[in-house]
Amino acid sequence: MASLRDGSSGETALAVGRVIGDVLDPFTTCISMRVVLGNRDISNGCELRPSHVVNRPRVSVGGNDLRTFYTLILVDADAPSPVNPFLREYLHWMVTDIPATTDATFGKEVVFYESPQPSAGIHRFVTMLFRQLGRETVFAPEWRHNFNTREFAETYNLGSPVAAVYFNCQRERGCGGRRTS
Repeated sequence: MASLRDGSSGETALAVGRVIGDVLDPFTTCISMRVVLGNRDISNGCELRPSHVVNRPRVSVGGNDLRTFYTLILVDADAPSPVNPFLREYLHWMVTDIPATTDATFGKEVVFYESPQPSAGIHRFVTMLFRQLGRETVFAPEWRHNFNTREFAETYNLGSPVAAVYFNCQRERGCGGRRTS
């Protein structure tokens, strides 16, 4: 679970997993976010199989003001393979206009959830939360492949993420192998 209780250890895990660098710039978690797949709370670096991620995650957002809205983004940082991630980042899900103190079901799903199906290697799937400037100020991109979180955040004045967590996923019967770079 990515939350304020993680403190700097959440950002450290993101740096060790090279999410900081490959997908995000350094940031400080400032709002709680809980990501649950099935009955499992997601923590940085946990290992999942495609059968665990068929259904979209349940994502709860902290905060204390329903007038504050957030954008949720889920990307594959290693598409199509960790050795040659030429489609990095691949956008799997986007929800905008999520009010603080609620969950993603209260937002607007602008890019429908596509369950991860990695075919080679161990992929990092990153769930990020950004604070919006206001309601209905963020719109869906035109494509999923070669999505760039940094550019998207800049385009919509989202700033740095307020929370992020990632999990690893590989094919159901694979040993995949680790990233080499």
